[in-house]
Amino acid sequence: MARDWEAVLSTWAQPPSDTELEKAANAERVIRKALDASNALGARSISVFTQGSYANRTNVRQDSDVDICVLCTDSLFSDYTLAPGLTDAETGLSPASYEYARYRHEVEDALVSYLRPGVTRGNKAFDVHSNTYRLDADVVACFEFRQYQRNADHSITYATGTAFLPDVGLRVHNWPQQNYDNGVRKNDASGRCYKPAVRILKRLKNEMAELGYQSASTTSSFLLESMLYNLPNDAFQEASWIKTLRRLLAELNAQLASNDLASSMVEVNELKYLFRGAQPWTLAGIQSFVVDAWQYHHNL
Repeated sequence: MARDWEAVLSTWAQPPSDTELEKAANAERVIRKALDASNALGARSISVFTQGSYANRTNVRQDSDVDICVLCTDSLFSDYTLAPGLTDAETGLSPASYEYARYRHEVEDALVSYLRPGVTRGNKAFDVHSNTYRLDADVVACFEFRQYQRNADHSITYATGTAFLPDVGLRVHNWPQQNYDNGVRKNDASGRCYKPAVRILKRLKNEMAELGYQSASTTSSFLLESMLYNLPNDAFQEASWIKTLRRLLAELNAQLASNDLASSMVEVNELKYLFRGAQPWTLAGIQSFVVDAWQYHHNL
């Protein structure tokens, strides 16, 4: 019997349940309590917030971990790559008196003291283990990040994000506020169909990965979210979800096949290109997934 794809996709499009969102909120709440109890962090300017798929409401059932940022603005990381010749003297920055290594250690101490033994230190994040009322949380200790840019009129501006240093590897930059704001705008502009479509494609990817599709196993959920962000708004508004899925896959296939179009695709934050510079994915890899996804839903 042929699979009722419209019924399946309609289910996959649904937002996370109230229970799941409450468990994510509980995870954020207990992290904040742990930091508030720390004497070392008491005098610091720190904010705690959920980021990623839970914050953007694009999470699906397999997204069991909630990403939580612990942001300190007493110190910051800066980057002058887009503003050649710019110096700290011009921006008014001075060497930090509060170093990142000390900050991350103090966040770890706060989490362990409050939640022992439910905390594990990873290369990038602290894993705060789940229980019956909260989700498993990946907690990242971040400093503010400023990416400076020299404009055509010679003025200097900067975009504000977050950054952290893993135990091993290069500094990692994220743009949680831009991801959230642009995702909301895209969802509104697409008739509130962008985020449901993201959830559909993520669920399709996860199902394919469970069945052994290598292209699905190696495809990043954030990459899927960003690729859909680059598609025209009317592509999300076909008469049914199955027609919408096919339109989206066809649009992706066409864009990825064009070097000019693919090279212009951006992350949801619109501050990084998807297929330029160092990224944890390849154009060939995502092209394989799009082809596999098209064949997979047609063969069932």
